[in-house]
Order: sequence, then structure tokens, then C-alpha cells
Amino acid sequence: MRAAILTSTLTCPTCGHVQAFEMPTDACQFFLECPGCSVVLRPKAGDCCVFCSYGDVLCPPIQQGDSCCKG
Repeated sequence: MRAAILTSTLTCPTCGHVQAFEMPTDACQFFLECPGCSVVLRPKAGDCCVFCSYGDVLCPPIQQGDSCCKG
């Protein structure tokens, strides 16, 4: 099994701000305040975290084939 990528670049859907963030390996990130416009990002329906919704890399549990926080 490959090592998970731990950095994801998020793009804010409101203002377009782009920034790289370190992802937690043991929990989902349900909320993240955009540094550009202060909107609080939440996962889209069906996604487990903000990284799966707005990042260029899925969260570590999903990368490893786990169900993350769903269930």
C-alpha cells in the first residue's frame, strides 16, 4: 500500500482563493475557514470532508480505501 499524500490544495468555491493545507490523518476536517474571504467551507453532500470536496487530493483515509468518517 502506498503512503498517503498529506497535503491538499483547496480552492474556495466562493472567492477562488487557493491554498495548500496539511490534512489530518486520523480525523475528517468538516469545517475550514477560507483565508481569503472567511467563508466556512463544509463538505458537499456525499463527501466526508472539505478536502474531498474542494481539494486536489482526497483525504488520507479515502486514499487508503477506508470509509473515512462515514459510518
